[in-house]
Amino acid sequence: MNPRAYIRHNFALAWPLAFNALLVQSMLMIDTLFVASLGEVPIAAMGIATTIIAFVLGLEIAIGNGVQLLVGRAFGSGNKAGLIIAYWSGLLISVSTALGCIAILTVSSESLIAFITDDIDIAQLAEQYISITKYIVLITAYTQVCTAFCNGRGNSKVSLKGFIFELPINALLSYFLINGFNTYEGLGLEGAAWGSLIAVSLRAVFFYVVLGTDEKADLSFPKKTLFLREIGPQFSEIYPIAANFLLLSVGSTAYQLLFAQLDLYAFVAITLIFPWLRAGTQFPNAWAQASAISISQLLGHKETGNLKLFSRHSTQVAMFLAVIIAGLFSVLSQYMAFIYPDIEQETQIALMIIAPLYIILPIIRAYNTVAGNILRALGKSNLVLKVHFITQWVIALPVCALLVLYFEVSIFWAFALLPIEELLKTIPFYRYKKAFILDL
Repeated sequence: MNPRAYIRHNFALAWPLAFNALLVQSMLMIDTLFVASLGEVPIAAMGIATTIIAFVLGLEIAIGNGVQLLVGRAFGSGNKAGLIIAYWSGLLISVSTALGCIAILTVSSESLIAFITDDIDIAQLAEQYISITKYIVLITAYTQVCTAFCNGRGNSKVSLKGFIFELPINALLSYFLINGFNTYEGLGLEGAAWGSLIAVSLRAVFFYVVLGTDEKADLSFPKKTLFLREIGPQFSEIYPIAANFLLLSVGSTAYQLLFAQLDLYAFVAITLIFPWLRAGTQFPNAWAQASAISISQLLGHKETGNLKLFSRHSTQVAMFLAVIIAGLFSVLSQYMAFIYPDIEQETQIALMIIAPLYIILPIIRAYNTVAGNILRALGKSNLVLKVHFITQWVIALPVCALLVLYFEVSIFWAFALLPIEELLKTIPFYRYKKAFILDL
């Protein structure tokens, strides 16, 4: 297969991944849009609560990404036993992690929220939201492994269908549960949580039915001795991949907690733009994930001859997508007041201040995303982890904390640490990707 054929194959794999991720973010965008009419306090409460929940879900997504590469490698080599082991190992690790996180949230969510904000009204609403959405964590542990299993086999359209099935249900439920209908007054912010929980539960049922009726997906539990023998090696491969994504997820959560220390209008502005930012960057992210899956499958087939050209073309496509996203963000910045007409003028001004930063961010981030995924597929997850740790935790986050907590800078300089961090990563990622691709 020539490099152009690889790129076409990557597109076929990437576009369902992109829409999967976009639909995931759309759920948060829809909830944010509905909650925005309730005022700044519920938006701020949702921002704090979703930051905590998103951290836990990020951990599950990280585990799913590790499972995805293992499934891709087993599928590429035609190892059916390896597919089953990867699925059940990932499910055991993901569900165990979810149960542990739910226990921690049950015991300490109130004190964690109190640490983030001293506003009683915001804290109370955030606690109510988490008390419901924490159960999404357990259901998502199952759906993420199912998604990874389908994607790793190159069948990413199954996951897409699941989200298409879920999204309208979530939107309708959230709208009516938040705002009410007829004589029913609605639950406010709690309604958004219940709408998401019910919709995610229906997605889990969808996966159970689809995979259970798929004759090509034999998910019968492996022999106990084989499973126990393989769980250790599977975990050792999933762990460094998951650690990379976990580090980024924890870092994103840390940024959000620091942004929560800004004034109310600044934090609300960041809460409103973050779902759009996550949604927009999903297209380059999906392309990068598809590239990693393709490389894993090629390595399973032991076909490495065209990987150099494929790597270069894959990077060029990711950058092209990022430029388009930046252009769309530029258009979005002109219509924020139209999309959120009920927010205060101070919030609208804060959104205008950070517009240049969130417009340029996808372009800077795209190269790092595709380079990191290529290196992970080549088995260099520990190296990617090192780059992320040094740039984010040793440099960017301490500087952000110093600026926000000590110097009390404006929203512009606090938010500017996001593109600055990505710039710091570009040089090492460029050097490492070039070196290891040349060694193939």
